[in-house]
Amino acid sequence: MIYSLTGKVVTLTPDMAVIECGGVGYACKTTLTTVAELGGAETATLYTYLAVREDAVELFGFATREELECFKLLTSVSGVGSKFALAILSGMTPDMAALAIASQDTASFTKIKGIGAKLAQRIVMELKDKIAKDYAFIGEKSGADIAAVSGTVAAASESSDAIAALVMLGYSQSEAASAVSRLDPSLSADEMIKRALRALSSNKF
Repeated sequence: MIYSLTGKVVTLTPDMAVIECGGVGYACKTTLTTVAELGGAETATLYTYLAVREDAVELFGFATREELECFKLLTSVSGVGSKFALAILSGMTPDMAALAIASQDTASFTKIKGIGAKLAQRIVMELKDKIAKDYAFIGEKSGADIAAVSGTVAAASESSDAIAALVMLGYSQSEAASAVSRLDPSLSADEMIKRALRALSSNKF
């Protein structure tokens, strides 16, 4: 089992980070959150999970242990494969996901592309007991904290979409993340892209 990788950041794409260790480049599937965290870094450490199936061997890497543990928790749910788990963690932090599960806030999950109402309900139903046991801080959260999760997830999802679109247009992950981070998070993805493009073209970032 590969616990972690520490080395040179060779390549970053919206869904992958390549870390070179000892002359070998390890391609790790990952989240937009981790990619944004690594933007501009020459070296990094990723906490990894190796998935071995009959038809494929995939390596996943995350900037924090919390994100790794949340990924493993999400993929334990029937119907939530690695693709959906990465999508969720690209739009939600582990704390946000845990809080949404504990408060049975399925709406937060349906704001993630590809997650329908039935799958969101399954995530909540299958993980609520595990979250209550493993995340003691949930009981200390106020009603305002819980109510804020849905809006925060929506904003995070819009930002992630905008960053991914800018990368597709040829900007680096760090350039895109930097430009979007300076915008109002309540804006739509389309508006974020327009404003970020104006800032990037005029070098105002």
